[in-house]
Amino acid sequence: MPGTVLLLAASPVGRGCLVDAASVLPILAAVAPPVLSGTETANVVELADPLEPQAVLTRLRAAATAPGPLTMFVTGQLQLDRRQRLPHLALARTTPATVRYTAFPWRWVVDELRLRPPGSTTVFVDLHADTDTWEFLAGRPLTAGPSTELYGRVAPPPSRRTVAQPAYMRAVATLLRSGHRPSPDQLHQQALTRIAGEENARPGAADLVLAPGRAWAGQPWPPAPEFTTVTAPPHAPARPPHPPVPPSVSVPTAPSGSSAPSGSSVQLPGQAGRRGGSVSPDPHEEITAAVRDGRHEDAFALAARWEREALRTHGSGSEPVLHWMEVRADLAMFAGDAERSCRGWLALAANRLDAGQAPGAPEVESAVDRAHHQWGRIDDPARARELGAELARLRQRVPGRREGALDHVRRQLSQLQTQT
Repeated sequence: MPGTVLLLAASPVGRGCLVDAASVLPILAAVAPPVLSGTETANVVELADPLEPQAVLTRLRAAATAPGPLTMFVTGQLQLDRRQRLPHLALARTTPATVRYTAFPWRWVVDELRLRPPGSTTVFVDLHADTDTWEFLAGRPLTAGPSTELYGRVAPPPSRRTVAQPAYMRAVATLLRSGHRPSPDQLHQQALTRIAGEENARPGAADLVLAPGRAWAGQPWPPAPEFTTVTAPPHAPARPPHPPVPPSVSVPTAPSGSSAPSGSSVQLPGQAGRRGGSVSPDPHEEITAAVRDGRHEDAFALAARWEREALRTHGSGSEPVLHWMEVRADLAMFAGDAERSCRGWLALAANRLDAGQAPGAPEVESAVDRAHHQWGRIDDPARARELGAELARLRQRVPGRREGALDHVRRQLSQLQTQT
């Protein structure tokens, strides 16, 4: 059965534009339709800077009612209408005062996709939010309905007089232009890795990353963690949209007298890039390069070496040590090793608590939430039971901001007990 692909790029004309949404369409349009849809044949519908909400609704409704799989690629910016305070996709004529009449309500996306068969709809988004919408989304994650897999990011407002680029969607399009279509989850993770350097170079909050979670009480659980860029140095850590920034720390000095492990192609901090007395590059850049090259074990080994040096220099529970523990947990996630990532986040949370941080501290809650998220991705029942028991004990101390987290762990553990 042929698939359907809807390419939608929209942003206001003039001073209200936050992102050059339409710039990604030529790259997406160059991808073969079967690769865009993951089916043998596909019909592609393209909407570039549409003017009227009803025109968008007509195309969306036609795509939603078509038989076969539906894949949507949506690029643009989100704004709230002043009356109901609900997110809208801004169109060409949208201004802050006319959002309700000239923009496309995001709830229409949810409404039109809600009756589609589960597993038949995938939506990739690269959205930028204005200040009001960014604050709104901090407590109300964007969704596309219970039967739709939503991947992508929502980026915070760019700097004044700056028009951002849809880096995530460009990465998705570039990956697909190779002719290979990985699973949506793999494509999403690969795109995030490609844009890792963008967040490091951009001041402000980290992106809100969207990915499907397990169904729980009508909401995705556990929530996908916000993306932490491995290139963020300890003195400027990536931060989630609403908790405060972690305390400032310093980059640890390079290990002295160290040597790379046998067979490792990663250079040691203080050795890599030292030509003619030039300053050693940020170790996070070496780690990011290793991840992009698929050398996950090398990246992990380098981060572990920096962690050992931070432990020797600053002591257990210090922010440099905690930073490198966080980097290693993220690297395991990038490598698709949910078990190792879960162990890393559990260890990080325990270390923060042992260092005297409060169970309600944002950094502690974030570590436990991420451990919870990765735990839900572990396939091996025995490993899941082992780590689930540890997670349950930790959840008793750190229940988090989402009601029912401990109950969810206990229910999942009860189901795991019945598996061999």
